[in-house]
Amino acid sequence: MLYGPVGFLYWVFMKKKKSAVSGFLTYFYGNFIVLLLGFVQTPLATRLMSTNEYGRTGMFETAVSCIYIFAILGMDQAFIRYYYRKDADRQSLLRQCLLPSLGIVSFLICIYLIFAPQVNHYLFERSGPDITALVILYTVISVFERFLFLDVRMEQNGKLYSNINITQKVLNILLIVVAFRFLGNDFRVVLYAMTLSWGSTTLFLAIRYYLRQKRDKGRQRGTVRFSQRELMRYGFPFILILLMEWLLSSCDRVALRTWANYEELGIYSAAMKIMVLLITFKNTFLAYWSPVAMEKYENEEEESTKAFFRKAYNLIRFFCSGLAIGLILFRKVVVLLLGQSYRGADRVIPFLTLMPIYAMMFEITVQGIKFQKKNMYLNLASVLAIVSNVAGNALLVPIFGGIGAAMTTGLSYLIYFAVGSFFSERVYRVGYDYLRTGLEAALLIGCAASGAFMENYLVSLAVCLISTVLICILERDSIGLIFDYLKNLRHRKAGKQEQSGEM
Repeated sequence: MLYGPVGFLYWVFMKKKKSAVSGFLTYFYGNFIVLLLGFVQTPLATRLMSTNEYGRTGMFETAVSCIYIFAILGMDQAFIRYYYRKDADRQSLLRQCLLPSLGIVSFLICIYLIFAPQVNHYLFERSGPDITALVILYTVISVFERFLFLDVRMEQNGKLYSNINITQKVLNILLIVVAFRFLGNDFRVVLYAMTLSWGSTTLFLAIRYYLRQKRDKGRQRGTVRFSQRELMRYGFPFILILLMEWLLSSCDRVALRTWANYEELGIYSAAMKIMVLLITFKNTFLAYWSPVAMEKYENEEEESTKAFFRKAYNLIRFFCSGLAIGLILFRKVVVLLLGQSYRGADRVIPFLTLMPIYAMMFEITVQGIKFQKKNMYLNLASVLAIVSNVAGNALLVPIFGGIGAAMTTGLSYLIYFAVGSFFSERVYRVGYDYLRTGLEAALLIGCAASGAFMENYLVSLAVCLISTVLICILERDSIGLIFDYLKNLRHRKAGKQEQSGEM
């Protein structure tokens, strides 16, 4: 029996496909446990480390993410796009996507090694062979992890996906404790924990993949292979998209490093970690959504596919809006977990909530661009978001510090969502309800502004409650579907009780 929003969503979308429901739940349970473990990991790190040291870990993530973007070459997106092609040779496809990325990352590492002392000093105000080694090792691991984990996702092996996520998070927590005993209040504690935990799970996936290929050797494989040029032509435009995502998640940290200090950066990084917990919900949905959406587009009628997308979007928009307002309302409770020196994060969180919810809705509305291979429109959306992000950080961070960086990040994601959705609708018209989306966006921005700038918590509370009522009015059809689901659930439960009574 399925309860809660997960059961509701998949009762609505796929109530005739029990395998789809159970498939999604195998993704969900793992990320739900990871979410709970995140409420252990983040407070543990913030309580063991000062704001200055924690700020340096944010710069580490910024550096390795930038290298990763140019190393991956968008080939992960090519892997997703061609995986379900009829008679595709998936083993060959994985190799063709992985090898160019490894070549590029090797080249970038050589450049980094030449300038490592200068780069490390700018990012961390420290340098050393272990820091350089951690940056290199984590980047290489990230490339292998991306493709091996993606292979698990495309197999729709939700159970393994969840178990690996849980294992990685548990290892990370344990390694933070162990590293702290040796290093104390040092940002390298998090670096070692991240690198070794990801390395362990990635090694397991590599061994699993090798043994599976060895076992399947000699069996009939797909016969269709794709040219390297075709894969690269599809994947390259995603470099700019990934660069945009890196800028949206990293430009704010660079701005704080330039115009503020490590203490402000540490508070902001802690607030961003709370958003990472919220992004868990997005990743849960995306891990299942990407292969399902592509498979549905390739194999089903156009009208039924579009109706499916509209219903998915309406429900996700409703849940995302409620989740954002809930986090703004209870931000002070969440921040209590971080420790006394991170209290300022409660004013940074409100605008950051816009980031994961519009990123999640974006994954639904821009499927048309991916279907039609019109990636230039994603690039245009990326450029506009990047320009707004850089300009916003330059204007607001010197004045408002972390709040200005959060405001810029949240609004940049909103711009990215709006522009990408506009062009996606042009190339593959689905008929999403953007009027309600715009009204709810205005309400969410009002809630975020009250939470970030209002000293009186009661004023922020009133704004959020009024916005909740208005959103419920706007989303009355989605609420009606929820009541239909609950009614159906009650009838099924009553029917089972009658059957057991007769027996």
